[in-house]
Amino acid sequence: MKSIRSFLLTILLLLVWSKGYCQDVPVSFRNEAIYDFLDELANSKIITINSAAKPYTNSYILQCLVEAEKSKEQLIKRQSKELDFYLKQYQFIGEKGKNSYTDSKRGNLITKEPNFNIGFLPPGVHYKDSLFTFSLKPIWGVREYVVGSNQIMHTWGGAEAWGSIGKISIYANLRDNYQTEILAKPSYFTQSEGGNYKLNVQGRKGGDFSEMRGGIVYGWKWGSIGLIKDQLEWGTNYHGASIFSGKTPSFAMIKLNMKPVYWFELNYYHGWLVSEVVDSSRSYITSGGDFRTVFRDKYIAANLMTFIPFKGISFSVGNSIVYSDIKVQPAYLIPVMFYKSIDHTLNHDIENQNSQMFLDLSIRRIKNLHLYSTIYIDEFSVTRVFSTKRHNFVSQKYGFRLSNWPISNTALTVEYTKANPLTYKHRVPTTTFETNKFNLGHYLRDNSDELYGALDIKLFRGFLLRGDITYARHGNEYAYVTSPNEDQLPFMKDVTWKNLTISFTSRWEFIHDSWLYLNIAQSNIQGFNVDGHTAQYYLDLYTPSSFQGKKSIIIMGLNFGF
Repeated sequence: MKSIRSFLLTILLLLVWSKGYCQDVPVSFRNEAIYDFLDELANSKIITINSAAKPYTNSYILQCLVEAEKSKEQLIKRQSKELDFYLKQYQFIGEKGKNSYTDSKRGNLITKEPNFNIGFLPPGVHYKDSLFTFSLKPIWGVREYVVGSNQIMHTWGGAEAWGSIGKISIYANLRDNYQTEILAKPSYFTQSEGGNYKLNVQGRKGGDFSEMRGGIVYGWKWGSIGLIKDQLEWGTNYHGASIFSGKTPSFAMIKLNMKPVYWFELNYYHGWLVSEVVDSSRSYITSGGDFRTVFRDKYIAANLMTFIPFKGISFSVGNSIVYSDIKVQPAYLIPVMFYKSIDHTLNHDIENQNSQMFLDLSIRRIKNLHLYSTIYIDEFSVTRVFSTKRHNFVSQKYGFRLSNWPISNTALTVEYTKANPLTYKHRVPTTTFETNKFNLGHYLRDNSDELYGALDIKLFRGFLLRGDITYARHGNEYAYVTSPNEDQLPFMKDVTWKNLTISFTSRWEFIHDSWLYLNIAQSNIQGFNVDGHTAQYYLDLYTPSSFQGKKSIIIMGLNFGF
C-alpha cells in the first residue's frame, strides 16, 4: 500500500512540475463579444475555428488571436483595434507573456512589475511568474426590463478566479442571481439561462438562484482532461444551439478534448445529471421526523468528432446517451464509442436507455461567407425516410452569415430551425434529455420551428448595433407514449404558441468582459385554443406573464464579468 501511495504521489508531482505550460480554463460562451470576433476572423479566413463545440478555453482563444496577429495587415481598422484589445487581455496567460495588466499605469490601483497588480479598469487581482498564474475578478450585473407597465429587475453578483501551475489549472465561478419575476422556468421558451429558483426569499417577490461553475483541468499541447461543473454548447448556431443549448443549470462531468492533428478534434464528456425523480426506496424519515427525499441517479455520455477534410470545411459527427438505474457504466466512459450499440448489449430484451446522434457542418470556403447546418437525431429509421405518413424524430438547423461584404463592419445572418414532434422527449422519466427538468436541447424543443434574421453593424471597437427579427411557433404538445402511431403525429397540426419579435440592440464592451447594454423590442406572443386547453394555458406554460401578448420592451443592463 505504501508503494502505491508513493507511486501516485510521484505521478502527481510529475504532472505539476513537468516542463510545459498550458492553461485550459473555459471562457463562458455568454461572453458573446469575443466569440463573435473569433467567428468574424474565421469568416474572413484569417483563422480556423471549430464552432460546433463551445466553450472555448482561454489558451485556445489566445492561440487564435496570436494566429490572427500574423495576418494583421489583412484586417480592417476596427478589427485591428479589436485584436489589440483582446490580445492585451489574453496574452496574460501566455507562456512567455508578462502580466499585461501592468503594461499601463492607467486603471491600476497597485502595480508591482512585472508580477502583480490590482486594478479597477478592469477590476481584479492578477499575479504571474514563471510557474504560477492567478486571476481574481468580481462579477456584478444589473438588467432592468420595462415591459409595458411592468418592471422586472435581474441582479447578480459573485466572483471568478482561476490559477495554474505548470499544466494544471483550477477555476471557479460563482454568481448569485435575483429576479423580481422568474424568467426561465423549465417549460418556458426562452434564451435566458435556467436556474433552480428559491421562491419569495424573505418575503421578496420573484426568485433567487445560484450558479456555481468550476473545475480542475490537466492540459497538454494537443489536449486536456478535467473534472468540471460547467455548461456546454454543441451545434453551430447564432440563435440557439440544437444539440446542447447550454441554457440549463451546470452539472458535473469528466471532460476530454483532443486535437492531435489539424484535421481532427475529439470532444467527449461523461456527466452526472440531476433527475429530480424521487427514489422511494432510498428516501426515508430521519430520527427527527423529517422526510429525506433522494433523487434517482442519472448520467449522460456524449462525444463529438470533428474532421476537416478541406481547409474551410468542418464536419462533425457524434452521439450521446442518457442512462439511469445502473451504476456508472465503464463502456460509456470510452470516448469514441457508439453508445446505442452498447445499450442494446447491456439492456437486451428490456427497456433501453435514451440515445441520440448528431451531425454538424460548417463551411467557410468562400471568404466572408459562413454556411452551416446541424442535425440532431433522437430516433431514426430508414423506412421512415421514404414514407409520406411517418417521420423521424429529428431537429434540423440551416443558416448562413455574410460578414464584411459588400459593406465592411456589417454582418447579415439568417437561420432556420425545425424540430419534429417528440424530438428531445422520452417516455421514461429518469432518462429524459434533461437535467433539473430543463431540456438539454434547443430552447423551443419538439414540434416547433423558428426563422431568425439579424443585421449587425460594428461602428468602432467594442460597439455593436443589431437589428433582428424572430418568428417562432410551437405546435401541439404531444405526450410520448408507446404506440404504433407515435411516428405519425403531424408536424404543427395546430399552433399552440407563436412569437413575432422585432428588436434593436446596442452593446458596448467598454473594458474587458464588461458591457453596457440596451435593447428595444416590439413583441407579439400569442397562445391559441387547442386540444381542450385555452390560449391562456399555453401562454402561462411557455412565457413569463409580463411578456405575454403585444408588448413594447426596453431592456437596459450593465455587467462586469460572466
